[in-house]
Amino acid sequence: MAKLLLIDDDQELCQLLQEYLTAEGFSVDLAHDGQAALEQVNKAPYAVIILDVMLPIRSGFEVLKELRQQYSTPVLMLTAKGDTIDRVVGLEIGADDYLPKPCDPRELVARVRAVLRRTSPHTPTGSSAERLNAEGISLHLGSRTTTWQDIEIPLTGTEFSVLELLVRQAGKVIGKQELTEQALNRKLTPYDRSIDVHVSNIRKKLTAAGAHKDLIINVRGAGYMLTVSDNSTQ
Repeated sequence: MAKLLLIDDDQELCQLLQEYLTAEGFSVDLAHDGQAALEQVNKAPYAVIILDVMLPIRSGFEVLKELRQQYSTPVLMLTAKGDTIDRVVGLEIGADDYLPKPCDPRELVARVRAVLRRTSPHTPTGSSAERLNAEGISLHLGSRTTTWQDIEIPLTGTEFSVLELLVRQAGKVIGKQELTEQALNRKLTPYDRSIDVHVSNIRKKLTAAGAHKDLIINVRGAGYMLTVSDNSTQ
């Protein structure tokens, strides 16, 4: 049973969502302010954290920043409906996905399960499945860890999924629709910049480790591509 932490100052909403999520097979703890949330995370491991942006004492963004300094736990942000800025900021800080409020509990469950699918380590079935290599990037599929020329790259689970798709199709352009459907397990919607922000985060982390800034390029109107020098991957 996956254990979730739901962080929101609306206690009535929390109770309703806790009941729904529990009925769907999850174990759910609650926290109603940012400081209590951080204290709770330090007490117990969670499979996914559901985090509202607007919180008392410490905001959701502050909580997320501190979480990302210590934990790789997937985070699903709850943002105000139509507030694109909050969504982008949350993704830039390290959220795995977002969901506008008020949210349909069924959609919340679907998003949580999607996050779990793409962030859970899996056991490779053979030696060729254990690692993907391209242009100095090594993806260790079992542990879902990433290195560039033996330098560890601290990717979130969602960023790993996006980069995995780019590495698997290195040298080919992958459309935003395909990246969204395969990496985020949902349809691309108008004004959705999630993939753009995740790719931007990956670029920044690779560049900080010494990779060329054009290792991943944006092909205007088409999508993204991991460039290769010899048109081959290992």
